[in-house]
Amino acid sequence: MPSYKFSNIIYNLTENPTFTSTNDFESMSKKKSHHKKANDNPFLKAVEELFLNNPFKGYNFRQVAKGLNITDKYGKDLIKNILDQLAQNETIIELNRGKFKYNPDLLADRIIRSTLVGKVDMKSTGKAYVSVEELTEDIYIAPNNTAHALNGDTVRVHLFPMRKGRQTEGEIIEVLERSKSQFVGIVHISGKFAFLIPDDSSMPVEIFIPRDSLHNATHGVKAIARITDWPQKSKNPFGEITRVLGKPGDNNVEMQSILASFEFPLDFKPATRKDAERIDTTISQAEINSRRDFRNTWTCTIDPADAKDFDDALSLKKQEDGLWEVGIHIADVSHYVKTGSALDQEAYERGTSVYLVDRTIPMLPEILSNNVCSLRPNEDKLCFSAVFIMNDEGKISNEWLGKTIINSNIRYNYEEVQAIIEGGESEHSQQLLQLHKMATALREARFKNGAIAFNSQEVKFILDEQGKPIDTYVKVQKESNMLIEDFMLLANRKVAEKVGMRKQKNTAKAFVYRIHDEPNPEKLEKFAQLVAKLGYRMNLGSRKGVASSFNHLFDEIAGKGEETMIETLAVRTMSKAEYSTENVGHYGLAFAYYTHFTSPIRRYPDLMVHRLLDKYLSGKPSVNKDEYEEYCIHCSEMERKAIEAERASVKYKQAEYLQDRIGERFSGLISGVSKYGLYVELDGNKCEGMVSLRSMDDDFYYLDEDNYKVIGQHHGREFRLGDPVKVKVKHVDLQRKQMDFVFDELPAPKNPKYQPTAHNNKRR
Repeated sequence: MPSYKFSNIIYNLTENPTFTSTNDFESMSKKKSHHKKANDNPFLKAVEELFLNNPFKGYNFRQVAKGLNITDKYGKDLIKNILDQLAQNETIIELNRGKFKYNPDLLADRIIRSTLVGKVDMKSTGKAYVSVEELTEDIYIAPNNTAHALNGDTVRVHLFPMRKGRQTEGEIIEVLERSKSQFVGIVHISGKFAFLIPDDSSMPVEIFIPRDSLHNATHGVKAIARITDWPQKSKNPFGEITRVLGKPGDNNVEMQSILASFEFPLDFKPATRKDAERIDTTISQAEINSRRDFRNTWTCTIDPADAKDFDDALSLKKQEDGLWEVGIHIADVSHYVKTGSALDQEAYERGTSVYLVDRTIPMLPEILSNNVCSLRPNEDKLCFSAVFIMNDEGKISNEWLGKTIINSNIRYNYEEVQAIIEGGESEHSQQLLQLHKMATALREARFKNGAIAFNSQEVKFILDEQGKPIDTYVKVQKESNMLIEDFMLLANRKVAEKVGMRKQKNTAKAFVYRIHDEPNPEKLEKFAQLVAKLGYRMNLGSRKGVASSFNHLFDEIAGKGEETMIETLAVRTMSKAEYSTENVGHYGLAFAYYTHFTSPIRRYPDLMVHRLLDKYLSGKPSVNKDEYEEYCIHCSEMERKAIEAERASVKYKQAEYLQDRIGERFSGLISGVSKYGLYVELDGNKCEGMVSLRSMDDDFYYLDEDNYKVIGQHHGREFRLGDPVKVKVKHVDLQRKQMDFVFDELPAPKNPKYQPTAHNNKRR
């Protein structure tokens, strides 16, 4: 074999980041298609990529050889032939005799194709990371390359030539879509100038507000501003105040601030309120006659003690041969909220109800959510129901979907039902225990089939009359919660199967599914490697093996310091659950067909599902799939915003709870490690703060990233992920929702002979 430096070519193709794939040329013209066939030659590809990554520079064959580290005569002769070939198919053009550059006519097409579209994760320092679907690693963007992009924006990114051992880096070249149109913060006025200092730590700049755009906002108030302009060479965007919220620290002001930050409306529109007031709440005899009547069947609702919107109920009726009729009754919101009405339009815009710590911001006005549509006891209510004939083991022998009328006998809260499950007595204990028995059977079948039990711990607060937290606790998911959950999952699954499962070659009609795609294998492998370092094993050999491993892992980490971090990473490893007309099944639940049917009072997708199901049960044709896909994308986005708003309210209340406890001592577990410090999650209340390495001045500490610990250089003191620690609350930044701790006790040094001195007592 000739002795040219072919190894250098292979290295450059696989490792040298200046080379990119030529697959981007698939849709080029015929002459480029011809060129692509020839491009299977790795040597030719390497030469072309050199021109491609330096499109404005001219090269002769010697310069090409130098750029590719080709030193032997055979390789140089081969380059001459390749240059001729690329010139013939017009990939490169000859500037003068023997010197070439990339064809500028192809450059515009290549620039578009060499960029990626993604979403921005902006940091307070001004640097950013862009997540792109096609890449498993986020793209790093330096502060001077963000092009006025802000957190959450959809942007176009140009990738820089990569360097071996360095992370993927690029620059934002275009903001395609702004994530936010308004920002919340505190107004600062000084002389002739005014700024809005945003609450959001991901907003790296303040918004300049001209004095004539303050609109009665005064210094120190919390307000909402919108950006009106951002000149190319200006560091700060220009804006105007659109609404003054009030005094910082006031509970109502802060909760409204969170809603406004995520662009949820603070009030219903006048047209929506008028629509709601005009609703006819009477139920005609003709309407009753058109529905299946369950008013004489025992029915109950089970909800949180403080719930006001009861959108689901269960009925139970004994059948012959040991079978049971179980009815899952869902409020028929679509009967009252008509497509295209002002009510419907605002419900779609909101997408979902939002649950903050101290309040619910309903998707529908309260006259509907808490009154007309709420399945309150001893009232006739219109429902859309899923009714099943099943045995004690949850095996279904018959099912029916359709419109009903019910009258709930009794309203339970979860605590009351849990007491009955644990042996308490009640007038309807027998019915509840029978429902519990069948729900347990359904649950066991689901996990046997490969469902994953993702754990989520919900922090709850006890508030005083002003909304200030006086105590916290973690809500525990008990069997009474699972009872309702299992029957709701059953209804959702069966509704999706009714529309989605088609016999023979019939095409399924367009529908709204709740999907959860399979995880990216590479992300799954990285997660398995991470938990392996912490002493946990994952079986990635099969679908059920993965599910079983996750469930076992969640059991193992319960109550440990690494629990929160591992659960968070597990969720991030998975694909995101979302709404779509393209059914790919629900990986986490191990369902081939799944939708959201059971909460139309608080979720707009459920309302769409009700309308579609009613339409298809009546034999009507399919709706436009593309149109409904757009609805699905919007609803998925609004769901994400609602979750983030809910988390922000919890974080604010946690910070507020600790604000009055500066200097107090708490026990906790190390929940995260970083080069800046150690994250500690406090026992009981789940408040998480950081112990900065700067505050640990007894030694010089360094991060052992591979083993998730921080080590003292001189005496060897170690702080490892999951370790129990004692901390004191040092500082709380309420607006930023940040909590700083210091260690109250330090573990014994590994080196007992070590004695701190004035020299080594300072962190160098």
